[in-house]
Amino acid sequence: MEQKVMNQPIISALEKFTELDEKISHFNSISGLLSWDQKVIAPKKGRPIFAKASSTLRTEAFKLSVSEGMGELLSTLSSPEAEAYLDEAAKAKVRERLNFYNRSKSIPAEMIKEFSVLTSQANDAWEEARENNDFQHYLPYLERIVDFKRKSVEIYGYENHPYDALLDEYEPGLTVEKLDPLFDKLRKSSTNLLKRIQNATYEPRVDIFEQAFSVAKQKEFNRYILPLIGFDMNAGRLDETVHPFAQTVNTGDVRITTRYLENNVRSAIFGTIHEAGHGIYEQNIDQQFEDSVLQEGASFGIHESQSRFLENMVGRSEEFWKHFYPKLQEHYPEQLGNVGLDEFYRAVNSVQPSFIRVEADELTYNLHIMVRYEIEKALIAGEIEAKDLPAIWNSKMNEYLGVTPSNDSEGVLQDIHWSFGGFGYFPSYSLGNLYAAQILNKIKADIPEFYGSIEKGDFAVIQKWLKENIHQYGMLYTPNELIVKATGEELNADYLVEYLEEKYSKVYKL
Repeated sequence: MEQKVMNQPIISALEKFTELDEKISHFNSISGLLSWDQKVIAPKKGRPIFAKASSTLRTEAFKLSVSEGMGELLSTLSSPEAEAYLDEAAKAKVRERLNFYNRSKSIPAEMIKEFSVLTSQANDAWEEARENNDFQHYLPYLERIVDFKRKSVEIYGYENHPYDALLDEYEPGLTVEKLDPLFDKLRKSSTNLLKRIQNATYEPRVDIFEQAFSVAKQKEFNRYILPLIGFDMNAGRLDETVHPFAQTVNTGDVRITTRYLENNVRSAIFGTIHEAGHGIYEQNIDQQFEDSVLQEGASFGIHESQSRFLENMVGRSEEFWKHFYPKLQEHYPEQLGNVGLDEFYRAVNSVQPSFIRVEADELTYNLHIMVRYEIEKALIAGEIEAKDLPAIWNSKMNEYLGVTPSNDSEGVLQDIHWSFGGFGYFPSYSLGNLYAAQILNKIKADIPEFYGSIEKGDFAVIQKWLKENIHQYGMLYTPNELIVKATGEELNADYLVEYLEEKYSKVYKL
C-alpha cells in the first residue's frame, strides 16, 4: 500500500504532463495553419495586423512550455524514480519538452512576443526588398533579428562556439566541432569534382530548357505525379507561394507549396517533389504521436534527408524518367517531342554554378549551403555585421562557386530563412544530403530491386521501407539514434561523396 502511495505523484504528474503537452501541440498546430495562411493567401494589407494576433497565440504556447508548472512536472518525470512508469514514447516526450524548457526558460515571454511580431513584419519586408532589389529596406529588420539571436545564444549557453546553440535547435547534439569535418570532406570532394566536370569534353544539352513551358501544364503534371510518388492528396494540398515550403497542421492535413516559372520547368517539378518528401514524412508519422511533441520529424536534417532523397536520388534518377518522361512529353510535345530520354536525363542532372540556391544542381547545392554556414557562424560570433552581408555574400559566392551575383535579389536576399530567424537552419540541407546518401546505401542493400521499382512506377515498396525505418517514429528518437537504427552507423560523409562521384562520372562521361 505504501508503494502505491509513493507512486501516485508520478502517475498524476504524467497525466498532467500529457494534457499540457497536448494543449501546446494544439496551439502549435493552429499556429502552423496561420503561418501557412499568411504566406499563401492572406492579403498583404492585413498581414501586419494579423501578425500581432498570431504572435499572441505563439507566445501563449511558449509560456506554457516554460511555465513553472511545466518545470515541476518535468522535474518529477525526469527523476530516476519515474523511470519505471514511463514507456518509450513518454520518455521521449519528456526528453523533448525538457530540452526546450532548459534552453528557453530564461527567455522573457515578452521578448518572444516581440520577436514573433518582428519576424512576421520581417517576412513582408524581405518579400518587398527581394522584389525591388532593396537590401536597405530589409536591413533594419535583419539587424534586430541578429541582435535577438546573439542574445538568445548567451541565454541558451554553449561550450565552444556560440553557433552551437543555434545548431542544436535544428539538429540536436550537432556542434561546429562535429559539423566542420563533415563539411570539409564534402567541400573538398565537391570542388574537385566540379573542376573535373568543367574540364570534361562532354556537356549535356541544357538548351532544351531555354524555352517557354506552359505553367498550366506544369501544374497539371505536378498534380499527376504527386499521388503516384506517395503524397496523399486526401491528407494534403498543393499551393503556390514565393518560396516553396511544407507546413503540417496534423498528419491528415499536410500542406506543400511550390512556385511556377514559365522559363524554368525544372523549378516546379523538382521543387514539388522536394516538398512532397517533407509532406510524405509527416503524413506517415505514427498517429499515436498525434497531439504531442513527437508528431514532427526527428530533426530538420532528417526531414531534409527525406525531401532530398525523393527529389534527387529518386526524382533525378534515370529510372524515374524512364517511367515519367513519356507523360511529360505528352504535356510538352513541341518542346520535348524530339528530345530523347538520355538527353533529358543528362540535362536535368547538368552541373552549372549559379546564383540561386533553390535552382542549384545536386553537386553545387552543398557549396551554396557552405556559403551560408560560414556567414552565419561569423555573424552570430560577432565577427561581421548584417550591413556587411551583401559584399561578404558576393565574395564567398565567387570563392566557393566562381560566380558573383549582379544584384542582391539574386544574392543575399534570395532566401526567406533569416526573416523568420532561422539561423542554424541552412546546414540542415546539406546534412539532409548526407543522411539521404547513407539511407540510399542501406535501402539498396535491403531492396535490390530499388531502381527497378522506380522504373515501373512502383513507389509503394520504397515508401514502405521509409515508413518502417524513418517516418513512423516522428520525434521518438534523436537524429543520431534514428540514423544508427535505420542504417547501422552514425552519419558518414563517405556515402554522399561516393554517390556524387558515381553519378556525375556517368552523366559527364568522366
